[in-house]
Amino acid sequence: MQKILHSFKIKRLLRGLLAGVVIMSMLSGCASQHSAALVETETDGSTAPREQVVVAISTEPSSLDPCQGWGHGNTPLIQSTLIKYNEEMQFENDLASDYSLDGTGCTWTFHLRGDAKFTDGEAVTAEDVAFTFETAKAAQASIDLTFLEKVEAVDDTTVIFSLSRPTSVFLNTVASVGIIPEHAYDAEYGRNPVGSGPWKFVQWNPQEQLILAANEDYYGEVPSIKKVTIVFMTEDAAFAAVQAGQVDVALTAATLADKEIDGYHLARVTTVDNRGFTLPLLPNEGEVTESGYPIGNDVTCHVEIRQAIAYAVDRELVAEAALNGFATPCYSENDKMPWNHPEVVIETDVAYAKKLLADAGWSDENGDGIVEKDGLAAAFTVLYPSGDSVRQAVALAAAEQVKQIGIRITVEGTSWDDLAKRMFSDGVMMGWGAANPYESYCLYYSKGAFRDDFYNPEGYQSEKTDAYLSAAMEALTTEEAYENWRLAQWDGATGTCMKGVCPWVWIVNVDHLYYVRDGLDIGRQQRHPHGASMPLLQNLHRWRWI
Repeated sequence: MQKILHSFKIKRLLRGLLAGVVIMSMLSGCASQHSAALVETETDGSTAPREQVVVAISTEPSSLDPCQGWGHGNTPLIQSTLIKYNEEMQFENDLASDYSLDGTGCTWTFHLRGDAKFTDGEAVTAEDVAFTFETAKAAQASIDLTFLEKVEAVDDTTVIFSLSRPTSVFLNTVASVGIIPEHAYDAEYGRNPVGSGPWKFVQWNPQEQLILAANEDYYGEVPSIKKVTIVFMTEDAAFAAVQAGQVDVALTAATLADKEIDGYHLARVTTVDNRGFTLPLLPNEGEVTESGYPIGNDVTCHVEIRQAIAYAVDRELVAEAALNGFATPCYSENDKMPWNHPEVVIETDVAYAKKLLADAGWSDENGDGIVEKDGLAAAFTVLYPSGDSVRQAVALAAAEQVKQIGIRITVEGTSWDDLAKRMFSDGVMMGWGAANPYESYCLYYSKGAFRDDFYNPEGYQSEKTDAYLSAAMEALTTEEAYENWRLAQWDGATGTCMKGVCPWVWIVNVDHLYYVRDGLDIGRQQRHPHGASMPLLQNLHRWRWI
C-alpha cells in the first residue's frame, strides 16, 4: 500500500510539472502537418497495395554517407556491411564470406562474396572496401578508426586490415560501416547514395521524407515491401498521423503510448537505451577543464552519497510512475548485453542507504529533512535538457524518492550549451546505450575524463579500471574481451558499477514504443541502443504484410 501511495504521489507531481511540456510539444507539432499531408499524397501512388509502408520517426539523418557516420551503431540500409549483427547480437557474414585474425591480433583478412553488386550494376570489390575505410578514417567523423594503420585490396575479393595494436572492438566497428563505391563517390554522395544493400535510394526531401525502394538485385533476402517512405515528425505529430490513419508505423512517447487507436497495436521494444544521473567524483577545489568550465561538487564527491542514492531509488516505481510502465530497471550502461556483468544488479534498500549515510557521519541535526556533515547539507542540482519530458520525468521521480533518505536533488532544465558547461560540477540526467562495448571504454577510461564529449564529465579515473579496459580492447578473443569488460564493472572489490565507485546512478532503460498498423509484421527486433528512430529500421528488409 505504501508503494502504491508513493507512486500516486509521484504521478500527481509529474502530471502537473509535465503538462506544460506536453502542451508546448503539441503546439510545435502543428508545424509538421505538411509532412502528414505529404504522406497521404505518397500513399496514393501506383505501388500495389500491401507492398509499401510509411514510417514516422523523429530523427532525420544529416547525411546518408557511411563515412560521415550514417548507419554507425545501426544499419546503413542502402549500403552493405562486411559483417552484421543478428537478433542475438552475434556477428554474421554480410558482404564477407569469411574473415580471420592472425596471431598478433593486428591483421584481419576478409574475403568477399562474389555476387554483390551496387545498384548501378557495378560489382562490389575489395578496392571499394579499402576505399571506404580509408575515406572514413580521413573524415574523422563519428567512426573511430585511429587504430587502423593500413587497409589494402590484395585482389578483387580479398582485403587486409593492418591495425596499430590489437583492437577487440574492430568487428563491432566493421559491422556499422557501410561500403561505398569508389567509382560513384563524390561530394554529393551523402544526398544521392549508391549502395549494395537491400534498399535503393529514391528521393530525399530534407525535413520531410526519405523514400527507398527494394533492391531487386540484392544478393540476400529481397524485401517483400517494395517501397518505404520515412517521414520525419515530432512524436505528437506522428501520433496525430496515426489517429488519421496516414502512417503505418510511428515512433511514440511513453506519455502517449497508453492510448488505444483503432487499426493499430503498440510494439514495445526492450532496449539498452539508459537514463541515469552522472555525479561528479571530485570536490570543488577551483579546478577547471581545458575549456574553462568548473570541476567538482562537494556533495556528490562522497561515495556514500552516490551509493545511498543508488540504493534508495526504486527503479520499477520510477518506470511505472514516470513512464507509464514503459521502461525497465537499469543497472549499467550495457544491461543484458553479452559483455555485461550480472553482479552489477542491486536491490532497492532504503534502510541500507540510510545506514551508508549514518555510518559516514551524515545526520539531520536541525530537523529540516536534509542530512548534513560538517555543516554541509546533502543537496545538489541535477540538470536535464529542456524539452526532454522523459529525462525530466525520470529525474523528478528519482529525486522525490531520494528525499526519504535526507538528500535533496533540485532538478533543473537547461539548454545543451549550458549543460555542456556545467556537467563537470552538477549532476546530469544522461543517456547512453550501444551495441558496442567500446562505449564502456569511452565512459570510464581515465584519459577521457573532463572532455567536452559528454562521455566522462564526472571525472572517473582508476588505474585498475584502465588496466581492465585496456586488456579488453587488446584481447585476441571475444571471450577474453568480454571477461575484462565485466571485470571493469566489478572485480569483486571495486569497479564502475553502483556497488563500486558509483560514478553513475543508473535508473531505467526506456522502452522504444511504436504504433504499428494491424497486419504489418515488423519482425523480431534486436535490443535497441540509444535513440529510438533508426534502430527500428535495422531489420526493415524483413518487414512484411500478413
